[in-house]
Amino acid sequence: MTVLTPALLDRIRSRAARYDRENIFFTEDLQELRAVGYLKPRSLRELADDQRLLAAYAPATALAINMHLVWIGVAWALRERGDSSLDWLLADAEAGEIFAFGLSEPGNDLVMWDSLTTAETVEGGYAFTGTKIFTSLSPAWTQLGLFGKHTADDGTETLVHGFISRDEPGWRSLGDWDTLGMRATQSHTTVLDGAFVPANRVARVLPVGPNADPFIFAVFANFLPLIASVYAGLADRALELGVEALQQRSSAINGEAYSEHPDLRWRMADAALALDAIEPQLHSIVDDVDGLVDHGAGWFRKLTGVKHRSIETARHVVDQVMRSAGGGAFRSTSELSRLQRDVLAGIYHPSNPESVYKTVASDLFGG
Repeated sequence: MTVLTPALLDRIRSRAARYDRENIFFTEDLQELRAVGYLKPRSLRELADDQRLLAAYAPATALAINMHLVWIGVAWALRERGDSSLDWLLADAEAGEIFAFGLSEPGNDLVMWDSLTTAETVEGGYAFTGTKIFTSLSPAWTQLGLFGKHTADDGTETLVHGFISRDEPGWRSLGDWDTLGMRATQSHTTVLDGAFVPANRVARVLPVGPNADPFIFAVFANFLPLIASVYAGLADRALELGVEALQQRSSAINGEAYSEHPDLRWRMADAALALDAIEPQLHSIVDDVDGLVDHGAGWFRKLTGVKHRSIETARHVVDQVMRSAGGGAFRSTSELSRLQRDVLAGIYHPSNPESVYKTVASDLFGG
């Protein structure tokens, strides 16, 4: 059963416009969500359903919380598959720690297959130096998951994945988040200058390049469906607002409610049909992750596909609603206007469309 009660969700929605307008972090939302146990471990199906619901009330809050929940999902998925290497993360999350993602780097289109950040061997662990972008939860995280490239004395290169603690030196946040949408995430750039990851917080040391390690699978298997869930929830709200707008407006020509206008009814039906296709695909995938189903190499087609479809569908739904709801939706104070800006952030989350289509083509034809 979800802890997202109607009263809590209404309070969260009431703050969303101010967070966006003032470009500030969702401090009150986080405090309430943390207090009711929303940040604690649970199955991917529960996380996905909760995130879709939360995103319908505050997309930016849901998107930022995603980054914490993804790490929970990674540890959960590994444990369910007999790998206890991240059980400490689940215990820390239960104790109130907040995890964030420090994976994205400027100019690194290899994403997780290589890193521009260096990881140097030091006594007791590794020291990381580099720049990470889109660090959601920047004002609040207590542990930041990141990775960097280690070059051994013999020239061998590996990718070291680990976690730094907020109270350790060697990192700083630039406080530079000023964007078109998803503003409350406060996803500042993070500069690493010898940030220390102790040996007991190293999650993996892997070869450079693609690999099928369970840790990598778990990252993709949680990140992509949870991103899809957030944008599906945003689209749910957009459709709801579109229906309300048409029911409240009427034509000056004949007094007929716009909800009876055949062209506008078609637009809303078109948006609804597109959105209806998301739920069964999303549920099928998260249930297969939870159920330990083995799709082999086909997993990446499924995972990237659901993220891509959800974001493109959400953009389509918001566009159809904006075309139907009237000029008031174009005002900066309109919730629909904010959703229009927020939904655009979806095109910047990995995997991008070019990567998705390459993945699917490789699944079809090999290579």
